[in-house]
Amino acid sequence: MKKFSKGAAYAVTLVMAGGLVAGCGTNNSAANTSSSTTSNTAATGKTVNFSDASGTIVWAAPPITHSGLRQTLINAFEKKYPKIKVVLQDQSSDTDTNRSSLATAIGGGSSTPDVFMGDVIWPAQFAANQLALPLSDSLPSSFWSRFSPGLVNGATYQGKVYAAPFFADSGFLYYRKDLLQKAGLPVPQTWQQLKSEAETLQKRGLVKYGFVWQGASYEGLTCDFMEYLTDAGGKVLNSKGQPVIDSPQATKALSFMRGLITSGVTPASVVQMQEPQAEDVFDQGNAAFLRNWSYAWDDSNNPKNSRVAGKVGVTVLPSFQPGGGYSTIGGWDLYVNPHSKNLKADLAFINFMTGTQAQTILAKQFSEIPTNAAVANNPSVKAVSPIFNLIPKTKYIARPSQSPNYPQVSQAIYQNVNAALAGNESVSAALKKAQQQIQQAQGANSGL
Repeated sequence: MKKFSKGAAYAVTLVMAGGLVAGCGTNNSAANTSSSTTSNTAATGKTVNFSDASGTIVWAAPPITHSGLRQTLINAFEKKYPKIKVVLQDQSSDTDTNRSSLATAIGGGSSTPDVFMGDVIWPAQFAANQLALPLSDSLPSSFWSRFSPGLVNGATYQGKVYAAPFFADSGFLYYRKDLLQKAGLPVPQTWQQLKSEAETLQKRGLVKYGFVWQGASYEGLTCDFMEYLTDAGGKVLNSKGQPVIDSPQATKALSFMRGLITSGVTPASVVQMQEPQAEDVFDQGNAAFLRNWSYAWDDSNNPKNSRVAGKVGVTVLPSFQPGGGYSTIGGWDLYVNPHSKNLKADLAFINFMTGTQAQTILAKQFSEIPTNAAVANNPSVKAVSPIFNLIPKTKYIARPSQSPNYPQVSQAIYQNVNAALAGNESVSAALKKAQQQIQQAQGANSGL
């Protein structure tokens, strides 16, 4: 992988008259951490004040979501901060292309873009290559209390937070309400219950397949596997960054996934399914259950494309024991270029975009999952969609992206898990190979 030149380290602590003060902060409630020009008081007794921020900043963001979202948020921000102008820099909607172009520009020392929107799996990669500012050096700890549990951890590398969660995505269980009602079955809460109910529905001839998900050899399988693995009590990397995937917990997780296929609950073709293929099987009425992201709610209830519109329910993902709901974090974060020449305006922008006003716009106008816990728990937001009503019940988990070599780590996971699912490797052999390959990846030089 090509290695780009690294920008100089740029850790900044701002101490200004009435300005931003980094340091330990009180654990204020998310409801009080809004997009106002003066946010919470840090433990030092000084306030975070953006009222005198001014100038022009460049925001790099891809058009990966609803038309008009970016400009709507920019307009709201500029109204709140009339002394700051935001120039939108259009980025590629292809994540890898977007990442490469940003790494090239910032690695070459460019001061723009000032703020950029990036994937939730980028923090370690960008931090290790000094391509993102450690925001926790410049924002008080009280700032981070606004986010839903688990999100900040996914943006942390070696004890510092390098990105602010912007909007999230999450995995959910979609199910056929009509079929469960016809068979007199409840909505499953455990994986074992889902498997049993799927078998019942299939035996009664009510549906062809029980459960479809993402089993192809690609990033989506890493996401699915992480949910089972975490639920079983396992990890990919320990706190020292060492691989621990070859474990009894991982064996339990992968054996269950393979068992879904060998039992006939999940079709063997799942090893070639990504999100669109799994969703299509469900939307055409051929599966009782589906694991997919938030957008599948609208898709499955659109009668133009779905044969099961109006018959679909949604809930948190099951677990091996009642009370689960683990879901891999998807979505986007906001990062700051370490060479930016207008850090105070950058931080004002991030404060606003993760505050209650912007996050409510994201949720109500564009149906994106807010990262701000106060917004996520707001009854008026929950009423927008049943998806939003499930957010507070979801336990967000990060992929092992704390490794700067995450792409290679993920590849080791999804290739070997896929081999086990397809029956080309035993569960034991697949996990041993994954362990070895991750060990090799962790020993390699980080680069983008």
